[in-house]
Amino acid sequence: QVQLVESGGGLVQAGGSLRLSCAASGRTFSSLSMGWFRQAPGKERELVAAISWSGGNIYYADSVKGRFTISRDNAKNTVYLQMNSLKPEDTAIYYCAASSTMVTHTTIPRAWGQGTQVTVSS
Repeated sequence: QVQLVESGGGLVQAGGSLRLSCAASGRTFSSLSMGWFRQAPGKERELVAAISWSGGNIYYADSVKGRFTISRDNAKNTVYLQMNSLKPEDTAIYYCAASSTMVTHTTIPRAWGQGTQVTVSS
C-alpha cells in the first residue's frame, strides 16, 4: 500500500508562486507514475500534470503549460509541482495520485492524497 501526503498549499496573490510536495510511503514509489489533479468548487476534478516513474514522460494540461513544472525525487519518495505565474482560476484543492501506469485523464489511481488548498487572490 502506498500513502500520499501533500503539503505546500496556501494563499498567494496573482502572479505569485507556490511549490506543492507529495510525500509517498512505501518502497514502490520509484516504480509508480504520479499525477497532480485539482478540483475547484462546482467543477469536476481535472488532471493538471503527470510524470512517469523515470521522469522521462511528462504531461501538462494546456491551462498550465509554461507555468507549472512537475518533478520527482525517487530517493526522497516525493513528487513536486512548482506553480508560477498563478492566476485566480488556479484556485482549487490539489491532489496527488499514484498509478502503476502513466497517469491520464481516465486513470483510476491506486492511491490519492488528502488534498491541499491553493487559493490565488486577484
